[in-house]
Amino acid sequence: MYFDAHNHLHAPSLAPHLGALLRELPAHGIAGMVTNGTSEADWPALATLAATAPWVRPAYGLHPWHAGNRSSAWETRLQSALAAAPGAAVGEIGLDRWILDRARPDDPRLAGLRRAPLDEQLDVFHRQLALAAAQNRAACLHCLDAWGALQEALRTARRPARGFLLHAYAGPAEMVEAFAELGAYFSFNAAFLAPGRQRVRDAFLRVPAERLLVETDAPDMGPPPGMAHHTLPPSATGETVHHPACLIDAYTGLAALRGLTPAALVPQIAENFRRLFG
Repeated sequence: MYFDAHNHLHAPSLAPHLGALLRELPAHGIAGMVTNGTSEADWPALATLAATAPWVRPAYGLHPWHAGNRSSAWETRLQSALAAAPGAAVGEIGLDRWILDRARPDDPRLAGLRRAPLDEQLDVFHRQLALAAAQNRAACLHCLDAWGALQEALRTARRPARGFLLHAYAGPAEMVEAFAELGAYFSFNAAFLAPGRQRVRDAFLRVPAERLLVETDAPDMGPPPGMAHHTLPPSATGETVHHPACLIDAYTGLAALRGLTPAALVPQIAENFRRLFG
């Protein structure tokens, strides 16, 4: 029984394949997944998906890339989405300096987005984390180039008693212990199996066994070329679309990294998933 701690199964690039995926994924042994909303615009599609597939656990949140385009009613809409889904998590939320400091001005992924400055991202993040803490819902966190700011924000904020996920953790290995003490779980992605990601793999050697999770972030990220055992055709614009069943590749890679067999890792991840997400 495999569990995907973070994906975007309702993404438009997966829409042509969604019917087949909903039939195939349980056959591959995938028993549950957390599918994350990122903006007010995609929360309704996520709600529809979760109602269709009971093994899809929704997470509703405002991603830092979308913080700058939020409406004046975003908090009310978020509260309504969560109220309609008692088992939902809060996510994908977090902080992102990459869009401010390193992203190209013409990056097509950011087209039409106002890039909220970090203080504005922090305000949106704190509001959502407070909501997760008040209702003791798991929070699914995104972070790029802002690990120090995120750690400080978590240290000074009320956090969900059940914990929170640092999705696709790519922060410093030296920060793992401090994040774990604050309640963090850490999800491993098959993209970390690429040759240039040794630093990230080293960080996952320091994650306590009871805080390990596995994810795909599908249709994004995914295994390095040639390592995926499940594939999908490119999107209409030619972008790579990663198959959610590549979760199994991530399990296999993490098991090998930690000196385990996949069979030994599977029950630990299942226990961790249920502890965090219920």
